[in-house]
Amino acid sequence: MSPTRPCHPIIGRRTMLQAGSVGLLGLGMNHVAALRAADVVSQSHGGGTAKSVIFVFLSGGLTQHDSFDPKPDAPADIRGEFSSIATQTPGVRICEHLPMLAARSQMWSQIRSLTTPYNGHSEGHMAILSGRTPLPPRFNGSKPQSGDWPSIASVAGAAVPPRSNNLPPAVVLPERLVHREGRVIPGQFGGMMGSRRDPWFIEASPYNPKSYGAYPDYEFHFVRGREQNKELKFQSPNLSLPQGLTRSRLANREDLLGVLEGQRRELNELAAAESFDRHRQAVISLLTDPGVQRAFDVHNADPQALDRYGRNSFGWSLLMARQLVEAGVNLVQVNLGNNETWDTHDNNFPLLRDCLLPPTDRGISALLDDLQERGLLDETLIVMCGEMGRTPKVNALNRSPGAKPGRDHWGAVQTVFVAGGGIKGGVVIGASDKQGAYPAFDAQQPENLAATIYHALGIPATAVWKDELDRPHHIYHGEPIRGLT
Repeated sequence: MSPTRPCHPIIGRRTMLQAGSVGLLGLGMNHVAALRAADVVSQSHGGGTAKSVIFVFLSGGLTQHDSFDPKPDAPADIRGEFSSIATQTPGVRICEHLPMLAARSQMWSQIRSLTTPYNGHSEGHMAILSGRTPLPPRFNGSKPQSGDWPSIASVAGAAVPPRSNNLPPAVVLPERLVHREGRVIPGQFGGMMGSRRDPWFIEASPYNPKSYGAYPDYEFHFVRGREQNKELKFQSPNLSLPQGLTRSRLANREDLLGVLEGQRRELNELAAAESFDRHRQAVISLLTDPGVQRAFDVHNADPQALDRYGRNSFGWSLLMARQLVEAGVNLVQVNLGNNETWDTHDNNFPLLRDCLLPPTDRGISALLDDLQERGLLDETLIVMCGEMGRTPKVNALNRSPGAKPGRDHWGAVQTVFVAGGGIKGGVVIGASDKQGAYPAFDAQQPENLAATIYHALGIPATAVWKDELDRPHHIYHGEPIRGLT
């Protein structure tokens, strides 16, 4: 059988390392997903202007009313507790707790009419992260399956030629999306493309079901509110060589083989022994490349940059994303908040005001400024959304003792934030109705959002990938959203 691969009219083959979840030369087991060889396929350019995408995913579902699509003239139970403020774009108002983004509105645009038919988290994750509205056959919301649609990160990572020989084409950070019950949420992986096309998961923020948010500054509990949780840590991946193995010793074949031989057992399930030898030198190159190490190192970044982004998991994640795209990664998915952080059934307004909107406002604003100052904004597309929006009406009944009102699941409409990558600033695509419940016009589906990402990256509209039975699968299932460029 032929390997799963993306295919274009002009096909070339090149082998590169995609690093994985192995204890290789000091690379921690908790940091990465799989060591594998991949066929990277060349392509003719499809007309996009971006080299990279930063896909900011707000798992749990950001409320559209209390962020980018306020309804100041609606009744109080729809309008909510927040006021709206003017932006630098005439006629465009957003939530009062996003002042830094309001001041930069001419750098970004929004789509106020993205819709899915799903009010469930797992279904919404699958639709948005894969760019496919119909659920895959035999879909299981409790666990990922090999028959799932591949994620946008997997498709883009496979279909765009790599810009770095030492970094994987697609990265997800700072953690996989895991529900507080411990189940891994489907939609994040290679699915039908195979696990070899899974993005590279950087577990900088190990799973912890006890707290949420942009720790250590803004961690919280949904009912208790803001609190400190010393168990939550953010760590950059350990890409160092093991103690006693210096670069000079790498020249000694016996020393190197001795270290590698001791770790073969951990690799048996991930790569065959013969392919291990073939890619050994590429692994060493990954680990000893100073540029790669700098791309993952956020804690030792310039202090002023750390202050601009915010010294918390949101800021560190976004800074790492900027460093990775600058180093050559094609797509970085940043999961802002663990364990469906944005699922604000309870305490919606204090949690957004005190714990969620401030670090997002600061971190995204810093990302825009940083990319622009480095001349990278025009070639880096930023997309931010969740798997759903929230109910137009504030819920009247508190779900937990002592909790204040919130908003419930609502897939019918949400707002998508877009910037860079050739996107015009200050544009509003579509609209929700007066209650913020349904698209009023120009409704957009996940297929169109995915197509916008693929087009920006220059993937041709005719591109396909082939499965193990050599059957072609279209990459595009919709059209790029018009009016953004």
